[in-house]
Amino acid sequence: MGDSDGEDIKETPELPVEIIVYILSFLHASDRKEASLVCRSWYNASQDLRFQKNVTFCFPASASSLELVRGLGCKSRCSLVISQLDGFSMSRSLLLEVGLCLGSKLESLALPGSSITEASLLTLLPRLTSLRRLDLRGLDSLFMSGAFLSREEHRQQVRSALSGLEELDLSDLRYLSDLTFNRLTGCTPRLRRLSLAGCHIAFEFDPYRGCPVGAVEDSSALLSLRNLKRLLTEQKSTLVALDLSRTSITPESLRTIAQVQDLVLEELCLHGCKELTDYSVEALVKHQPSLQRLNISACTELTSRSVEAIAGGLKSLTHLSLSRDWRITEKGLADLLSVSSLRSLDLSECLHISGPEMVKGLTGSSAARARLETLSLKSCTYIRDLAVFSLTQLLGDTLCELDLTSCVNVTDLSVCAIATYLHRLVVLRLGWCKQVTDWGLLGMVETSKSEPDDETGDKGPRFTRTFGNMGFFKPPRLPFEERPKLVTQNDLEQFTQQPGASLLALNRLQELDLSACSKLTDSSITQVVRHPDLHRLSLSMLPEITDASLASVAWHCRSLISLALSHCPGISDRGLAQAAPYLHRLQHLYLSCCNNITDRSLFVLVQHCKRLRTLDISRCKNISVTTMDLLQSQLPFLENVHYKFIGGADLTLSL
Repeated sequence: MGDSDGEDIKETPELPVEIIVYILSFLHASDRKEASLVCRSWYNASQDLRFQKNVTFCFPASASSLELVRGLGCKSRCSLVISQLDGFSMSRSLLLEVGLCLGSKLESLALPGSSITEASLLTLLPRLTSLRRLDLRGLDSLFMSGAFLSREEHRQQVRSALSGLEELDLSDLRYLSDLTFNRLTGCTPRLRRLSLAGCHIAFEFDPYRGCPVGAVEDSSALLSLRNLKRLLTEQKSTLVALDLSRTSITPESLRTIAQVQDLVLEELCLHGCKELTDYSVEALVKHQPSLQRLNISACTELTSRSVEAIAGGLKSLTHLSLSRDWRITEKGLADLLSVSSLRSLDLSECLHISGPEMVKGLTGSSAARARLETLSLKSCTYIRDLAVFSLTQLLGDTLCELDLTSCVNVTDLSVCAIATYLHRLVVLRLGWCKQVTDWGLLGMVETSKSEPDDETGDKGPRFTRTFGNMGFFKPPRLPFEERPKLVTQNDLEQFTQQPGASLLALNRLQELDLSACSKLTDSSITQVVRHPDLHRLSLSMLPEITDASLASVAWHCRSLISLALSHCPGISDRGLAQAAPYLHRLQHLYLSCCNNITDRSLFVLVQHCKRLRTLDISRCKNISVTTMDLLQSQLPFLENVHYKFIGGADLTLSL
């Protein structure tokens, strides 16, 4: 070093962009966004291609969107969701700009809530030479006249551009006919995924001519089974996924589709197809044994026969949804849970499910049982602690998402079992489990003693923090009274000194729902809801929590994107003022019926929560209508504001 007069001042050299990219690769997407604001070099590193997979830009049609589209021209590839397009000049100019700036780079395009004309779309599609996914859901304005792509020159232009299209979504089109369907799909010869959910399809008879579909020419009104079968036959070498949800497909029609020669489906969605029967599922399983994903939720005629057929015939199945199939019972679940490839199972609102057969199916060798990563038992009211206790032990190595919403017989014992065994959990939903108390979240022993065991005369295994002396499937008797003793300060001191199976053990949590667990108080929320990676949290309808819980959550959970506190009367301006400085990433905030929230809180949100997109302050009687102007002008990303019955007004605003 030289003396002070002649000392050379050396600037710290900037890190190479490759090093910054490597550092950013260890961060979650939300953390990378924060890091990209540090300086220009960090921003450039955050734009590296390894971080740009499946990035979708969503925006409405507006004058400012033109500049956004031009800015996206520097990207090597991107996906767009453009809403509120119409037939006026602004929408036409925007679509033209998309074609000019992104024509060779656009991989996916969706146009929800739009009413564009054929002319507008035909100026764009021929330029989209790299398009892989096209979403035309609900765009009846394109198909109402029946003249879409009627000119051969237009079909040639579109066919040249869309020859590589892999996914086509035509859901909820009321006017999709054989003619327009054939014209459009004739331009997409290599489809892998096709969605016709909610479309009016003539599966059996043409209602206008009263004759079988197979006997009529191309219909001017409805897509027919005959033409759908024609497409499946023509594109059988590439098509692997089909969505016919909410259609009137019949058992015989499904069998016709399943029997298309050389068609090998991997995914099939039949949600809400109420005419399907066990016979149709058995035929489907017989002719499409390679199915990996199957959604037959809300098919209310199905029984356990379908479950048995699936378990016996679909040996490559990974995802199965049986939600709202009310006639399904425990029968067949043991065989289903013995399908080793199964990773996701949705049994929500299957009212007869209680769990023993699921446990039975999972008790075999690890090579011959499902390794579930996602399990939904929402509204399965017969599920009790015994089933949850056993399932948590059997699925402890794999389960990442568990939904027990409205399982009203689940108690603190289940919560402690979850915290003890399911350390891989990312999503936990316990909403409306009204028997859950602070003791369960804290994983603590209540001071009262267990009653003697009825069978042995000895005391059953203690409700300890580690379940250390439990039998494998025998949970301890819950020692709590109907109205559990409140946690005292002395209890909390004991909690801080003893490691155990509290909710803190779930250190990977990104989503937690405790809504309507009305016995929870600040005692547990302030102590265990401390998850730095938590993105979504619902504490709605917890009448006993106060500002202390809100302040604690904000301090310990700074990655929150969505926070629900509706119907929490103990939440006030003071709590929001303490919390907001730590909630810079918050995008969705729900405060309806929080009457201690006033206009002061809106000023706090404007100051600290610049990224808010959704705000629900309906029925907050101490908020005035005039303050809403501030929200609209100061929060640039705000899309939806719900403020019905504020200040005595009856208003609902969607920006």
